[in-house]
Amino acid sequence: MTLPNRHSLLWQLVGVLALLCMLVISLQADLSKRLKDATALLSEPAKQSHTAYARQAETAWRERGKQGVDEFLHSLRKHERVWAAVVDEHQQSLSSQPLDDHERRKLDFVRPLHWTVGRPNGWPTFYVPFSDDKARLVMELPHRFNPREHLRLWEVLLQWVLPAGLALLLGLLLYRVLIAPVVTLRRQAAALSSGNLSARAGPQVARRRDELGDLGRTFDHMAERLENTLALQRRLMRDLSHELRTPLSRLRVTGEREPNMDAMRQRLEREVQSMDRLIGDTLELVWLDTERPALALEPVELDQLWDVLSGDASFESGWPIERLRCDLPPDCRVMGNLNSLAQALENILRNAIRHSPQHGAVTFTGVSKGAYWYVWIEDQGPGVAPDKLEQIFQPFTRLNAARPGGSGFGLGLSIARSVVQLQGGEIWAENTDSGLRINLKLQMYKM
Repeated sequence: MTLPNRHSLLWQLVGVLALLCMLVISLQADLSKRLKDATALLSEPAKQSHTAYARQAETAWRERGKQGVDEFLHSLRKHERVWAAVVDEHQQSLSSQPLDDHERRKLDFVRPLHWTVGRPNGWPTFYVPFSDDKARLVMELPHRFNPREHLRLWEVLLQWVLPAGLALLLGLLLYRVLIAPVVTLRRQAAALSSGNLSARAGPQVARRRDELGDLGRTFDHMAERLENTLALQRRLMRDLSHELRTPLSRLRVTGEREPNMDAMRQRLEREVQSMDRLIGDTLELVWLDTERPALALEPVELDQLWDVLSGDASFESGWPIERLRCDLPPDCRVMGNLNSLAQALENILRNAIRHSPQHGAVTFTGVSKGAYWYVWIEDQGPGVAPDKLEQIFQPFTRLNAARPGGSGFGLGLSIARSVVQLQGGEIWAENTDSGLRINLKLQMYKM
């Protein structure tokens, strides 16, 4: 089983869940410790209150003896509702009431004010010494000073509310990271299905490097291909209907005005051949665009292929073979589909001959760079306007129908681009000082 790449959603989910777990554990541990420390000691108001009571008890003892202590303890117990006692250094009561056994046992577990409050389920008893350190006030902690009064609430917050809140944040994060792109894709898919061919996932989804990014880029590619295919088919239908009307009109005029049957028959043959070629080229272009066939690649020697193509072109056009030059290096071998590549080069060559001057020349040459061969066919014609260099690869594009050799149908370069791209190559045009150059980028054949 192959693990996903490092940008996969799997690792993002694992990372987010691991981060959540570590965050919950660390926060609970840290906050629990802080909560324990915060509820383990008396607050300053509690210490001050105990100290003030101790001063009152000492004053009552010094001024009125046991009676004063009795009055103080009665007032303290009535006010705070806790057990309290004033004892000497031998733990003997300084009031008129002696300590019973239970109260004496309580004296064994008293603690100074700076100590912790003890067990969570216990109730602490603190002492405050008098100024002479011989007597002291011993009293239970008043309920109003209980530092653990809200401990249960804090425990619920830490154990339940905090994890639930972090889980909610995780859900929002996952929604933003995972669900929001899916919602965008669903919305754009609905727009595409309703006829909006410009619908795209957008850069926010497409630039992701995980599975959702792959899905977004695939959706954009599909939508772009669908839009281009429908646009091509609409244009082909429009242009094809126009192109077919022209020979049909000529045939109708010939039938009405041509008395010579032989001339009429010749005209009929020419027009039928022209329409047959037009329909065949159009169907081939549509097939290449819609089917995107997987062409079998093989080593192709371009100089030998050029010899065959230039010989046929010389015979058809009447050009001397010397004017169809080949300056390719002898090791120019590419990976391509022989028939399709021959068709592309033949279309480019015919286009170059058609648009070259009467005594011009066509040159085929190239260089190798990295893993590719960059080859080009260059004519000596007038070139193309810079803003029309891309347009010439569109179907039925004829920039100048008055050039020598006729105008053709404007499908040759479109078919050439389609077959070259299906082989993993590129094709583009540029003007040179001597004419128009059609460039091809083809995969190099490696032994």
